[in-house]
Amino acid sequence: MAESRVVLHFPKSLLDQPVTSMAIERFNLRFNILRADITADQEGLMVLGLVGEPEKIEGAIAWMREQGVRVQPLEQDVVRDDERCTDCGACIVVCPTAALAMDTDSREVSFNAEECVACGICVPVCPPRAMSITF
Repeated sequence: MAESRVVLHFPKSLLDQPVTSMAIERFNLRFNILRADITADQEGLMVLGLVGEPEKIEGAIAWMREQGVRVQPLEQDVVRDDERCTDCGACIVVCPTAALAMDTDSREVSFNAEECVACGICVPVCPPRAMSITF
């Protein structure tokens, strides 16, 4: 089993179509909605965790792209600017998934994108603005 976290951008024309549920069913995947912002008459956005066989996940992503959904890995959208980070640790306190952690020896903050759910809580609490979400 594999897991992949992706950001789905739905064009206005697909907002009333069950693209996600069809992909999940067609490719026999499990899923977890990590974030969603879907408004009528606008583009929709969904951060989705997909679990299944790697080839099935790849197939579902390719199929959703064929339907007109823009799909990209979550890692492209949640970014930590290492040059701006001062290792203050403010982000660690608010991170619900421990994607941000401090090494007890070096006192450096690390970011594990695989644990991140793109909640965005870290962005406004970061004093040097080292964290950003671009979707």
